[in-house]
Parts: sequence; structure tokens; C-alpha cells
Amino acid sequence: MEQFKQFAFKKIGVVDLDDAGNSYELSAYQDYVKVFFIKAGGKMQVDFTEYELEQDSLFFLSSNQWYQIKSDTTAGTLLYYNRDFYCVEIHDKEVACDGILFHNAYDIPVVHLDAAQSLDIQRILNEIKSELAGEESTLEEMVRILLKQIIIKATRIWKQTHQAEENSNEELEFSRQFSQLVEWNYTSKHSVADYAALLHLTPKALHKRLAKYAHTTPNDIIKNRIILEAKRLLAHTELSVKEIGYKLGYEDPSYFIRLFTHQVGLAPQQFRKSYQHSE
Repeated sequence: MEQFKQFAFKKIGVVDLDDAGNSYELSAYQDYVKVFFIKAGGKMQVDFTEYELEQDSLFFLSSNQWYQIKSDTTAGTLLYYNRDFYCVEIHDKEVACDGILFHNAYDIPVVHLDAAQSLDIQRILNEIKSELAGEESTLEEMVRILLKQIIIKATRIWKQTHQAEENSNEELEFSRQFSQLVEWNYTSKHSVADYAALLHLTPKALHKRLAKYAHTTPNDIIKNRIILEAKRLLAHTELSVKEIGYKLGYEDPSYFIRLFTHQVGLAPQQFRKSYQHSE
């Protein structure tokens, strides 16, 4: 069953995956921010990583992320909404999750749930379904509160899983800030020095601070984000390699091709052909 509400420009809906025809109809939700609750045993692909889940899990996807349910037996719920309904950046100070759940340059935030956590999330999803089925005057705000509960609870679980102890909160926040800057600027700023300047640090100091939490280099984080977007555009658009390079801020197509080939091990056109063949 699918339920949907629109309040002026604000939109939110919830759908059981079986009702969406699993992967075959999910493209209709591409432009929304999405929270997937997937039951254990499900199979899901996000961008170029495939997940075979051994426990109930949550996925938090931005509108530009490609996704596919990989099995007809995958069960769960999709909660989707537009930025007008709930903007992570606006609510960032309240939930402290921007850069962890939705704009994470380090990895795709999959939140694995134990039995009690899963029941709690399913309870909230059922409350959202119940609210969307009604016509109460306070419906919009109540659904926003319930959505916020999911984001807060998932953020806490993610931090616990990644051993974000209280004494490391400052470094976690710094790492989150860097991740956010990369997400906002990767098409125009390509060097560690660019981001160090935004953070009022030297490149060496930036490297040292991130090493405490991210366990990878700032340069790798920046390049990985650029290459991920290049892969998305190669796999899911008909843009030429030259056009993709320009879109990512590279005026010299040959430099972009060398960068991609070095990072991926395949030239852009080879990657495109290889991906299309596998599909």
C-alpha cells in the first residue's frame, strides 16, 4: 500500500516495496530523499556496491544516488520526501546528521539494526502510515517529528557502531564538516589545499586531523567522491566523456581520462561498456 501527502510544495510518502513492484518501479522516487527499511535477507545495490543483508537495515539516500532492489523476495518499506518537507541542512544543528547519514563522503551510510532497534523503527514507520491515512490538521508536523525520530535514532546507532565515543565528538564533527564541504564543492575544488583553505588550516594540519577519525587521506576522499560521480554519469547518462569531465570541473579531457583510469583501472569508455555489459 502506498500513501502520499502534499502540503503546498512539501511532499512525503511511504510505500511497501512489494507495492512498488520492487526495483522495477522504484525509479519514480529518484528525485526524492529516501529512507529504505530493508528486512534481513534482502538484497540491495546502491551506486556500485551490492548489499546482501544479514539483519534488518536502514539506508539513507540522496536524490542523486542510484539504487536497485536486487531480489523479488526483498521486503521492507520506502519512506520518501522532498527537501521542502525536511531539509537536512536546516535541521542539522538539531539532529547532527548531515554529513553522516545523507552527505557522507566516506561511505554509504547503512545502519544495521538489532531486533529491538528494528521493532522501534517499524513502530515509527507504522505511525507515519497511520498519520498519512488521516486528515488531522496537525498531520504535517506530526509526520515531520516521526521522520526526525528515525534520523536521530539512526544517527545514534551509526555513531555507536563506528565507536564514536564522547571524547571523539569533536573529531567526528570536524570529519562531518569536511565531508559536507567535499559534497558541496567536489565539482569545483579538487585539491587538499582548496579544502584546507576553507577550514582555515594548512594541508598538513587537515591531513593530521582527519587521520584521527577517517583512517584515509583527504586527497583520497576528494578523488573518490569525484570518481563516484563520474561513474554515475557514465553508467546512467549518455553524456560524452568530455562532457562529464567538464561537468566535474575538468577543462582538459585528457587529464580527466588519466585521473579516472588511474583511480578505477579502466578508461571511462571501458568502464561504461563494462557496466552496460554487466547490466
